Amino acid sequence: MRFWKSILIAGCLVSVVGLGYAKMVVQSDPFSRLFEGNKVFVGGKPSPEDFSLERRMELAKGQHPLATVLTCSDSRVVPEFIFDKGLGDIFVVRVAGNVVEPTTLGSIEYAVEHLHTPLLVIMGHSQCGAVKATLETNGKPEGNIGAILKKIMPAVKTAKRAHKGPDETLDIAVHENIRNTYNDIMKNSKIIRHLVDEGKLQVMGAEYYLASGKAEPIDLAGPWKTHKHE
Repeated sequence: MRFWKSILIAGCLVSVVGLGYAKMVVQSDPFSRLFEGNKVFVGGKPSPEDFSLERRMELAKGQHPLATVLTCSDSRVVPEFIFDKGLGDIFVVRVAGNVVEPTTLGSIEYAVEHLHTPLLVIMGHSQCGAVKATLETNGKPEGNIGAILKKIMPAVKTAKRAHKGPDETLDIAVHENIRNTYNDIMKNSKIIRHLVDEGKLQVMGAEYYLASGKAEPIDLAGPWKTHKHE
Protein backbone atom coordinates (compact mmCIF):
# COMPACT_ATOMS: atom_id res chain seq x y z
CA MET A 1 0.00 0.00 0.00
CA ARG A 2 2.82 2.39 0.93
CA PHE A 3 4.53 1.55 -2.37
CA TRP A 4 1.51 2.62 -4.45
CA LYS A 5 1.06 5.75 -2.32
CA SER A 6 4.66 6.68 -3.05
CA ILE A 7 4.13 6.12 -6.78
CA LEU A 8 0.96 8.24 -6.73
CA ILE A 9 2.63 11.09 -4.85
CA ALA A 10 5.64 10.99 -7.18
CA GLY A 11 3.32 11.05 -10.19
CA CYS A 12 1.46 14.06 -8.83
CA LEU A 13 4.71 15.89 -8.19
CA VAL A 14 5.90 15.18 -11.72
CA SER A 15 2.57 16.47 -13.08
CA VAL A 16 2.80 19.67 -11.05
CA VAL A 17 6.42 20.24 -12.04
CA GLY A 18 5.53 19.49 -15.66
CA LEU A 19 2.68 22.01 -15.62
CA GLY A 20 4.94 24.58 -14.01
CA TYR A 21 7.60 23.99 -16.65
CA ALA A 22 5.04 24.25 -19.48
CA LYS A 23 3.78 27.54 -18.03
CA MET A 24 7.34 28.85 -17.76
CA VAL A 25 8.03 27.91 -21.41
CA VAL A 26 4.86 29.66 -22.61
CA GLN A 27 5.65 32.78 -20.59
CA SER A 28 9.24 32.86 -21.82
CA ASP A 29 8.27 32.55 -25.50
CA PRO A 30 8.62 36.07 -27.03
CA PHE A 31 5.69 35.61 -29.41
CA SER A 32 3.36 34.49 -26.61
CA ARG A 33 4.52 37.25 -24.29
CA LEU A 34 3.90 39.95 -26.89
CA PHE A 35 0.49 38.80 -28.05
CA GLU A 36 -0.78 37.87 -24.59
CA GLY A 37 0.22 41.41 -23.66
CA ASN A 38 -1.81 42.72 -26.58
CA LYS A 39 -4.89 40.93 -25.22
CA VAL A 40 -4.39 42.80 -21.96
CA PHE A 41 -4.11 46.09 -23.86
CA VAL A 42 -7.26 45.37 -25.87
CA GLY A 43 -9.09 44.63 -22.62
CA GLY A 44 -8.29 48.13 -21.40
CA LYS A 45 -6.64 47.04 -18.15
CA PRO A 46 -2.89 47.44 -18.67
CA SER A 47 -0.49 45.84 -16.22
CA PRO A 48 1.22 48.18 -13.74
CA GLU A 49 4.66 48.72 -15.24
CA ASP A 50 7.76 49.24 -13.16
CA PHE A 51 9.23 52.70 -13.75
CA SER A 52 10.93 52.85 -10.36
CA LEU A 53 14.43 54.07 -9.63
CA GLU A 54 15.42 50.46 -8.93
CA ARG A 55 14.21 49.33 -12.34
CA ARG A 56 15.99 52.21 -14.08
CA MET A 57 19.21 51.43 -12.20
CA GLU A 58 18.92 47.78 -13.21
CA LEU A 59 18.48 48.71 -16.88
CA ALA A 60 21.41 51.13 -16.72
CA LYS A 61 23.62 48.03 -16.40
CA GLY A 62 22.38 46.59 -19.68
CA GLN A 63 19.34 45.71 -21.75
CA HIS A 64 17.87 42.35 -22.73
CA PRO A 65 14.69 43.07 -24.74
CA LEU A 66 12.51 40.10 -25.60
CA ALA A 67 11.81 41.29 -29.17
CA THR A 68 12.60 43.88 -31.82
CA VAL A 69 9.64 45.70 -33.35
CA LEU A 70 9.89 47.69 -36.57
CA THR A 71 6.81 49.86 -36.93
CA CYS A 72 5.44 53.20 -38.12
CA SER A 73 6.23 56.56 -36.50
CA ASP A 74 2.48 57.26 -36.16
CA SER A 75 1.81 58.69 -32.68
CA ARG A 76 -1.05 56.23 -32.20
CA VAL A 77 1.19 53.20 -32.71
CA VAL A 78 3.25 52.67 -29.55
CA PRO A 79 4.55 49.08 -29.26
CA GLU A 80 5.22 49.27 -25.52
CA PHE A 81 1.54 50.11 -24.91
CA ILE A 82 0.16 47.81 -27.64
CA PHE A 83 1.99 44.79 -26.19
CA ASP A 84 1.58 45.83 -22.54
CA LYS A 85 5.31 46.06 -21.89
CA GLY A 86 7.58 48.43 -19.99
CA LEU A 87 11.10 49.82 -19.89
CA GLY A 88 13.69 47.55 -21.46
CA ASP A 89 11.18 44.99 -22.80
CA ILE A 90 11.09 45.85 -26.52
CA PHE A 91 13.72 47.28 -28.87
CA VAL A 92 11.64 49.61 -31.06
CA VAL A 93 12.60 50.96 -34.48
CA ARG A 94 10.07 53.45 -35.86
CA VAL A 95 9.93 55.11 -39.26
CA ALA A 96 6.98 56.46 -41.28
CA GLY A 97 5.46 53.65 -43.29
CA ASN A 98 7.58 51.00 -41.47
CA VAL A 99 9.98 50.89 -44.42
CA VAL A 100 13.71 50.13 -44.27
CA GLU A 101 16.85 51.81 -45.52
CA PRO A 102 20.47 51.39 -44.37
CA THR A 103 20.27 53.19 -41.01
CA THR A 104 16.96 51.55 -40.12
CA LEU A 105 18.31 48.16 -41.11
CA GLY A 106 21.47 48.80 -39.10
CA SER A 107 19.36 49.52 -36.02
CA ILE A 108 17.53 46.21 -36.44
CA GLU A 109 20.81 44.37 -36.97
CA TYR A 110 22.18 45.84 -33.76
CA ALA A 111 19.20 44.50 -31.82
CA VAL A 112 19.18 41.00 -33.27
CA GLU A 113 22.94 40.46 -33.40
CA HIS A 114 24.26 42.30 -30.35
CA LEU A 115 21.25 42.25 -28.01
CA HIS A 116 20.22 38.77 -29.24
CA THR A 117 16.51 39.48 -29.52
CA PRO A 118 15.00 36.20 -30.81
CA LEU A 119 11.98 37.77 -32.49
CA LEU A 120 11.62 40.54 -35.08
CA VAL A 121 8.12 41.87 -35.70
CA ILE A 122 7.43 44.03 -38.78
CA MET A 123 4.23 45.83 -37.81
CA GLY A 124 2.14 48.02 -40.08
CA HIS A 125 -1.17 49.52 -39.03
CA SER A 126 -4.65 50.34 -40.31
CA GLN A 127 -5.24 53.77 -41.84
CA CYS A 128 -1.50 54.32 -42.29
CA GLY A 129 -0.94 57.94 -43.34
CA ALA A 130 2.22 57.14 -45.28
CA VAL A 131 0.45 54.46 -47.31
CA LYS A 132 -2.54 56.78 -47.85
CA ALA A 133 -0.25 59.55 -49.08
CA THR A 134 1.36 57.14 -51.54
CA LEU A 135 -2.06 56.07 -52.84
CA GLU A 136 -2.95 59.72 -53.43
CA THR A 137 0.36 60.67 -55.06
CA ASN A 138 0.29 61.86 -58.66
CA GLY A 139 3.58 61.96 -60.49
CA LYS A 140 7.03 61.13 -59.21
CA PRO A 141 7.58 61.51 -55.42
CA GLU A 142 10.37 63.94 -54.59
CA GLY A 143 12.38 65.07 -51.57
CA ASN A 144 12.87 63.30 -48.25
CA ILE A 145 9.21 62.39 -47.84
CA GLY A 146 9.27 61.21 -51.44
CA ALA A 147 11.97 58.70 -50.50
CA ILE A 148 9.49 57.06 -48.12
CA LEU A 149 6.70 57.07 -50.70
CA LYS A 150 8.99 55.43 -53.27
CA LYS A 151 9.52 52.56 -50.85
CA ILE A 152 5.76 52.12 -50.44
CA MET A 153 4.86 52.58 -54.12
CA PRO A 154 5.29 48.90 -55.15
CA ALA A 155 2.71 47.89 -52.50
CA VAL A 156 0.32 50.56 -53.76
CA LYS A 157 0.66 49.39 -57.36
CA THR A 158 -0.15 45.83 -56.30
CA ALA A 159 -3.17 47.01 -54.30
CA LYS A 160 -4.55 49.08 -57.18
CA ARG A 161 -4.40 46.09 -59.52
CA ALA A 162 -6.97 44.37 -57.28
CA HIS A 163 -9.59 46.97 -58.39
CA LYS A 164 -11.27 47.24 -54.98
CA GLY A 165 -12.89 50.12 -53.15
CA PRO A 166 -10.77 52.79 -51.37
CA ASP A 167 -10.80 51.18 -47.90
CA GLU A 168 -9.97 47.69 -49.13
CA THR A 169 -7.30 49.05 -51.48
CA LEU A 170 -5.67 50.81 -48.54
CA ASP A 171 -5.77 47.65 -46.44
CA ILE A 172 -4.26 45.57 -49.25
CA ALA A 173 -1.51 48.17 -49.67
CA VAL A 174 -0.75 48.10 -45.92
CA HIS A 175 -0.40 44.30 -46.02
CA GLU A 176 1.72 44.33 -49.17
CA ASN A 177 3.97 47.00 -47.68
CA ILE A 178 4.65 44.80 -44.66
CA ARG A 179 5.57 41.91 -46.96
CA ASN A 180 7.77 44.16 -49.10
CA THR A 181 9.58 45.43 -46.01
CA TYR A 182 10.21 41.83 -45.00
CA ASN A 183 11.63 41.09 -48.45
CA ASP A 184 13.83 44.21 -48.27
CA ILE A 185 15.18 43.13 -44.90
CA MET A 186 15.94 39.60 -46.00
CA LYS A 187 17.46 40.74 -49.29
CA ASN A 188 19.71 43.40 -47.82
CA SER A 189 20.83 41.96 -44.47
CA LYS A 190 23.24 39.04 -44.42
CA ILE A 191 23.21 39.22 -40.63
CA ILE A 192 19.47 38.69 -40.37
CA ARG A 193 19.44 35.96 -43.02
CA HIS A 194 22.19 34.13 -41.16
CA LEU A 195 20.37 34.33 -37.82
CA VAL A 196 17.15 33.09 -39.42
CA ASP A 197 18.97 30.21 -41.14
CA GLU A 198 20.62 29.28 -37.82
CA GLY A 199 17.24 29.21 -36.10
CA LYS A 200 18.26 32.01 -33.74
CA LEU A 201 15.77 34.56 -35.06
CA GLN A 202 12.11 34.44 -36.03
CA VAL A 203 10.76 37.16 -38.32
CA MET A 204 7.03 37.79 -38.50
CA GLY A 205 4.60 40.39 -39.80
CA ALA A 206 1.69 41.98 -37.95
CA GLU A 207 -0.95 44.64 -38.48
CA TYR A 208 -2.17 46.86 -35.67
CA TYR A 209 -5.79 48.03 -35.85
CA LEU A 210 -6.21 51.53 -34.44
CA ALA A 211 -9.83 51.25 -33.30
CA SER A 212 -9.82 47.79 -31.70
CA GLY A 213 -6.25 47.87 -30.41
CA LYS A 214 -5.61 44.38 -31.76
CA ALA A 215 -2.29 43.35 -33.27
CA GLU A 216 -2.85 40.49 -35.72
CA PRO A 217 -0.06 38.29 -37.15
CA ILE A 218 0.31 38.35 -40.96
CA ASP A 219 1.49 35.53 -43.21
CA LEU A 220 4.76 36.52 -44.86
CA ALA A 221 4.43 33.68 -47.39
CA GLY A 222 6.85 31.26 -45.80
CA PRO A 223 10.42 31.42 -44.49
CA TRP A 224 13.29 33.07 -46.35
CA LYS A 225 15.14 30.67 -48.61
CA THR A 226 18.88 31.17 -48.94
CA HIS A 227 19.92 31.16 -52.61
CA LYS A 228 23.12 29.48 -53.77
CA HIS A 229 24.49 32.62 -55.40
CA GLU A 230 24.39 34.57 -52.13
